Amino acid sequence: MDRLTISPEPRPIGTSSLRVFPVAYGCWRFAGTSVAAAREKIESALEVGIQLFDHADVYGGGAAETLFGQVLREAPHLRSRMLIATKCGVVPGIPYNATRAHILRSAEESLRRLNCDVIDLFFVHRPDVLTHPEETARALDELRQAGKVREVGVSNYTPSQCAALQRFLPFPLVAHQREWSCVWPAVFTDGTVEQCYTARLSLIAWSPLAGGKLLLPLERAAQDKNASVLVPTIQKLEALAHSQGVDRAAVALAFLLAHPVNAIPIIGTQRVDRIRRVLLAFRVEFDRAGWYALFQAGRGKQLP
Repeated sequence: MDRLTISPEPRPIGTSSLRVFPVAYGCWRFAGTSVAAAREKIESALEVGIQLFDHADVYGGGAAETLFGQVLREAPHLRSRMLIATKCGVVPGIPYNATRAHILRSAEESLRRLNCDVIDLFFVHRPDVLTHPEETARALDELRQAGKVREVGVSNYTPSQCAALQRFLPFPLVAHQREWSCVWPAVFTDGTVEQCYTARLSLIAWSPLAGGKLLLPLERAAQDKNASVLVPTIQKLEALAHSQGVDRAAVALAFLLAHPVNAIPIIGTQRVDRIRRVLLAFRVEFDRAGWYALFQAGRGKQLP
């Protein structure tokens, strides 16, 4: 049998005790709506099984965290059904700051905005090359010892940057958040996937639909600067979706979910109907040939 298994069973977050539904909900556009509309999105995600909600202090300049916190203030019982992740370290105009003082201050501000006592998964959003990893590690350790964060990860680091930070931490990093989609396969060429295997890091995949480009009509995709890769990938996604009675988004998510690195892709739709359709991804069936055909289309060249 060369069928690839895609299971909705919870996936571990690194070596921690945390386990979550295989898809997360991203809150980078979660702002500018009423508390009632925001609550409907959160409850719809929870209803389909999603537990991990991904934030950053920079999303909406803090507005996304604030709106989420307003929902939890109105409906505090929802907190027990979810895991909250947030990120710090991106400062518009600088652009990065992972110093001890900034990390400690950012965590406190996120806790206040999110209206919660602990952040389940706390990420350094981008590598700050001007700060020694030992200083960053010291801040993360202080937060963890104080019970303000449960687990720690990195986002958009190279494998070597991740390893350097781990060298100064007295506990294991549990997750690495990286961009990954059918048309963005960099995690396979820069050592990220291999590091996730060997260091037992969870790969949290942002932009699994390539910022929505994988859902474009073919005519619009043909005008994109990466049309030579995007168009054949969309054609393969569409063919698979049609043959299995699902949509392109389901196939694109299933492509990631089928890989043995056990990635957790983050969806960011603001439409409740699309949140509910995430379960279609678990109806998709891949064989090895079909998966590799999509992989090669996204690379823009055949494997040797």
